Amino acid sequence: MSKFIYANRRTFIPSKRGNPTLSLNSKTKHSAWGDIPTILEEIVENFCVKRDKALEFGVEWGYSTSAISNYFKSVTGVDTFTGDIHSSYKNDHFQETKTYLSEFKNINLIQSTYQDFTSLNNDMYDFIHIDIIHTYEDTYRCGLWSIEHSPVVVFHDTLSFPDVLNAVSDLSTQNGLDFYNYPGSHGLGILVKQN
Repeated sequence: MSKFIYANRRTFIPSKRGNPTLSLNSKTKHSAWGDIPTILEEIVENFCVKRDKALEFGVEWGYSTSAISNYFKSVTGVDTFTGDIHSSYKNDHFQETKTYLSEFKNINLIQSTYQDFTSLNNDMYDFIHIDIIHTYEDTYRCGLWSIEHSPVVVFHDTLSFPDVLNAVSDLSTQNGLDFYNYPGSHGLGILVKQN
């Protein structure tokens, strides 16, 4: 946990838990996303998210993608599918992940860096999840694009990577966003546009 004090952060304590359908292949049985799928429905309901289009940066094996797909008509998942310094480098597993997610017909996977995807895409989304390389710079850059393209953006690993928490806090402060943090499963930062 970061040594900094975040005056603009409020703790998100869910009042109910859901049971979304998940991709449970051998690679995701011990996902770092832990119990976050059980709180997604409440996030969607509490923050008045429309349920049309969601976007995810950082799919890896598809556990979080499958959870998100329960609440939106379409989900686009963007990943290099080769890992990074924090999740470990892997052989290209794009096709394998597509197979794992084949039962989820509303998911479209794109093999790309977030930088290339955002440079070519100007679509708006109802919800964006970010779980990429956990540096301040990458979290901030991807987060800045995301808050310009969605009213609700969530960031995984706010409590296990201080750089992620610092970037989310700065995005909140600099852009006048409400900042909630779920303390379970390594932390989930939630940025919401103020009404």
